Amino acid sequence: MMRTVRAWVMRFGGLFGQHARDRELDQELESHLALHIDDGVRSGLSYDEARRQALLKLGGIDATKERYRDRRGIPLLDQLARDVRYAVRSLSRRPGFALAAILVLALGIGANTAIFSVVHAVLLAPLPYADPGRLVFVWHTPPQSGFPGMSRFAVSPANYFDWRAQSRSFEGMAIIRFRALNLTGTDRPEALRGAAVSADLFPVLGVQPIVGRTFLAEEDRPGARHVVILSEGLWTRRFGADRRIVGRTISLDGQPFTVVGVMGAAVRMPDWAQFWTPLAWTAKERAVRSNHNAMVVARLAPSAALSQAQAEMDTISRRLERQYPEDNTGWGAVVQPMHAGIVEDIRTPLLVLLGAVAFVLLIACANVANLVLARTVTRRKEIGVRLALGASGGRVLRQVLCETTLLGIAGGVAGLLLARAGVDLIVAFLGDALPEGTSVGLDVPVLFFTLAISVATGMVAGLGAGWRLTRTNVSDALKQGLGHTDSDGGGRRTRSVLVVAEVALSLVLLIGAGLMIRSLWRLSQVDPGFDARNVLTIRLPIPEQKYDGPDRQVRFYTDILERIRQMPAVRGAGVSSVLPMNGDGNNWPIAVEGRPAAKPAEQPQVQTIIASPGVLPALGVPVVRGRDIAETDVGGSPRVVLVSQAMARHFWPNEDPLGGRITTIFKPGVSFEVVGVVQDMKLDGLDVGRPVEAMYMPFAQDPMPEMALVIRTANAPADLVPTVTAVIHAADRDQPLVEVRTMDEIMSRSIAQRRFTMLLLASFAALALVLAAVGIYSVLSYTVRQRVREIGIRLALGARSSEVLRLIVLNGLRPTIAGIALGLVGAAALSRALSSSVYEISGTDPLTFAGVALILLMVGFCASLIPAWRATRIDPMRTLREE
Repeated sequence: MMRTVRAWVMRFGGLFGQHARDRELDQELESHLALHIDDGVRSGLSYDEARRQALLKLGGIDATKERYRDRRGIPLLDQLARDVRYAVRSLSRRPGFALAAILVLALGIGANTAIFSVVHAVLLAPLPYADPGRLVFVWHTPPQSGFPGMSRFAVSPANYFDWRAQSRSFEGMAIIRFRALNLTGTDRPEALRGAAVSADLFPVLGVQPIVGRTFLAEEDRPGARHVVILSEGLWTRRFGADRRIVGRTISLDGQPFTVVGVMGAAVRMPDWAQFWTPLAWTAKERAVRSNHNAMVVARLAPSAALSQAQAEMDTISRRLERQYPEDNTGWGAVVQPMHAGIVEDIRTPLLVLLGAVAFVLLIACANVANLVLARTVTRRKEIGVRLALGASGGRVLRQVLCETTLLGIAGGVAGLLLARAGVDLIVAFLGDALPEGTSVGLDVPVLFFTLAISVATGMVAGLGAGWRLTRTNVSDALKQGLGHTDSDGGGRRTRSVLVVAEVALSLVLLIGAGLMIRSLWRLSQVDPGFDARNVLTIRLPIPEQKYDGPDRQVRFYTDILERIRQMPAVRGAGVSSVLPMNGDGNNWPIAVEGRPAAKPAEQPQVQTIIASPGVLPALGVPVVRGRDIAETDVGGSPRVVLVSQAMARHFWPNEDPLGGRITTIFKPGVSFEVVGVVQDMKLDGLDVGRPVEAMYMPFAQDPMPEMALVIRTANAPADLVPTVTAVIHAADRDQPLVEVRTMDEIMSRSIAQRRFTMLLLASFAALALVLAAVGIYSVLSYTVRQRVREIGIRLALGARSSEVLRLIVLNGLRPTIAGIALGLVGAAALSRALSSSVYEISGTDPLTFAGVALILLMVGFCASLIPAWRATRIDPMRTLREE
């Protein structure tokens, strides 16, 4: 064993200092040879015969050297090193070919690296929690009668506590609710988004703070002191990463909170959290079963599988449905892996983009393969000589693969430079869609991926040319350049097949981009139901502790609106709990008076919006019947409500909804009279086809602490921001302004992910189109060069230039048409991948398919013209004389 290890160590050492060792070997062999010659001369032989006999005894100088080198080093590595050195010399003699191949590969590899870096960070990297594979979300599944099409819903407190008490498949379970607090007591107030959580959240996640501790059980009880855990981002940004923050008191909503810990940046549960506080629910709050506004995370027990946990939750849901039929009829539960839940919205777009760049890489491979095949024509004589001297086909193939692999690696290095800029661009556009805290970069796994695809791309690009060279006819190759034809019909066929593949892949990408472009255009034509021009929106989350009653909340917003409406540039203003396009409204169950009432759990839900007078005109939303919310609709006056057209059609079909009355379990004992019908708005996004059923309640009758200002201006809305800010801070200097945006910006952000997916697909498709055009051009140029004698004879026999032009163009269009036919079939098969990303367009939209096919046909025609024109310029007499 030791002898074997020593031998391999010596072989490995033999890889270094080879030139010095070769000189020593030369000297030693010359010494041995001289001794043998001397012995032969002394025995009576002539010097030449003595030398010949000495060489025979040694077995030949060169052969002896090779045997020694084989024993001294590692033959495979030696041969590889020689192949690499030869490949470098060979490529350096043809810099144009090398630069063209590297550029093409850099584009394909760079695009793949950029997209894969995002895919790895979002879809492949594990969550930053202990044993993340056992972490799950537990959601409600709502009754389809009230929530058609919805598969998951938020959880109510009482059901959560029953789940936790009755389940055995979970090691731990925690609940989370959204909580907004304002950081006050500083020169720069700030609205914070955080979470109120049960004390066992962090133990369930298996994380510890980087500073301080987590919550104690007694801090999650009513009456306990206010404590808070900060996120690392907030701690660094507002408190200078001071580790003495633990134990300090900060002001949130004007109340003192003691900081007990700081969570690391990787802990984003939920992903918006800038802080965490204990829930500290009262017994009354814990018993609420009809209000669903929380999320639940759990950790599977070591012995429990996901299917087992789901079966148990189904059993518990049926049990709760029997025990609490009023609230739980039709409500089930679903257990979802946490990672899948976090990435579900971004998974499909990322996989579509990853598939698109894979197509670009395949096209780049085909293009480089075409370049290598063209170069093999000039190397046939060289390879013929090698084969004649005894080189094997495998040796020739290895040399070609070594050259193309070097090109692939060089392309990968250049691609990394392109990917670095590409990653920043992708993150900038996908930022809102990516999970919070996602760190995207060119880390070690991404670098290994780049190396792998670089080597694989180089080898794939060289296989066709290498195999062609191993089939070289030695006799024909040695005659090359001696007046014999250099045509290579098999090579032309291979190159044409590669062009067919390029065109087919390009067409699939172009159709995907075309579908996205048409989808985006359709979305841009959708009527949102409001006028977004010159509208400024600002969210104002006022602290409930400071404005602790309905009257104070109404007074705060009313005073601000009065001052804003007096500004010369303001054409209308109001406040609303929900802004269009955001999809952040609350769903309330309702019943129509005078009709049989369903159980609360089965009552239909409508989106409920709290709005002030003036907000609908500010949005440009007309009241189509009845009246708008009035200044007289205040607390103590009869309760009224406005309904959307969709809600009117649903609940009062073929009837007049005005004067109808509705009730809701969220306002027991209160009856609301319908006084107006409002035009439908796109509340949940432009791509939501079904109109949202919504009702509008007067703000003065049901005030909320967090409302959004809606201001219609005569000029650019951004010009009004400083004046509005001054008005708000004059009313409350500690009040932060949140999400200061124009309505145009909100509409643009609602389709930003679709727009960016379209732009990336279009960019990749354009790149593929250019590569395909280059492929067609290169094949035809090669064909023309190979058919110079034939074309010269045709022209000499009287063929017209137009006939030659038509012949070459038709030859170029054949692989293009074949590629289009193949691509149409492939695009139809892959259209399902885009079905969830397009709006009101079929995945096999005939107009898109026909338009893209026509574009590719025109590109193929244009790429064929230049080689065809060159063919018509051939001098037949000169060609015949050269032959």
